[in-house]
Amino acid sequence: MFLTRHQSYSGPRWALDGKLLPDGVNLGTLLAVPKAQLMALLRSLPTGEDATGDLLPPLESGQEVWACGVTYLKSRDARKEESESAADAYDKVYDAERPEIFFKSLGWRAVGTNAAVRIRKDSGWNVPEPEMTLVVNAHGEIVGFTAGNDVSSRDIEGENPLYLPQAKSYRGSCAVGPGIELADVDDLRDLPIHLVIERGGQTIFDDTAATSQMKRTPEELVSYLYRELNFPQGVLLMTGTCLVPGGDFTLKEGDVVRISVGGRTLENWVE
Repeated sequence: MFLTRHQSYSGPRWALDGKLLPDGVNLGTLLAVPKAQLMALLRSLPTGEDATGDLLPPLESGQEVWACGVTYLKSRDARKEESESAADAYDKVYDAERPEIFFKSLGWRAVGTNAAVRIRKDSGWNVPEPEMTLVVNAHGEIVGFTAGNDVSSRDIEGENPLYLPQAKSYRGSCAVGPGIELADVDDLRDLPIHLVIERGGQTIFDDTAATSQMKRTPEELVSYLYRELNFPQGVLLMTGTCLVPGGDFTLKEGDVVRISVGGRTLENWVE
């Protein structure tokens, strides 16, 4: 099952497998239901006409997006490259029992597919970070995934790890979409992740990886997020990046970024 959120004449509307769900259905309500009941609930809802409105980010304005860092060896090495003074810290995070988890965005600030992401104007080294993004219900159960782009300013974080909130959380730094693929957690253990960056109509970066390369399991990351937090309407959790362009690369205005996770593609242009 594939949930998408669309712009309609009456406001945002959710759709299931391309068919509009009843007006008033929202993701927060769906994620308040235990996973064992969710599929039955969705099957019981009547569906209407084809969903034709523009795709919106697949979450409500008040829902939260959190993110994890240094969950792949590639990410650890990239973080060490950007910050010589704190390189040991990233080794310690990668090997530690406790993962790095940080707040990324509220739903109203996130953008969806076919929308613009931004690079900070006070930064000279900015990259996309393709990530499998877990969709987790109020009970801490993983119900599915979407594609995420944790756009980051590497020079700001590299200057001082305490600047991470400024490097990670700013206007246009969080993209998720195109929709939510409902899935069992075992189906997420070896999903393909593909990153393509185009500039001036030419491909300048093209690489693939897989979630099987992640050091930590999805359940482990969720369990730490939920230890001292509650999410009555559920939450989206980015799980870290496994594809990082080289140290000589930075995003530029006009670039197009395509991120595919499990065959679902999130596309954004850069401004």
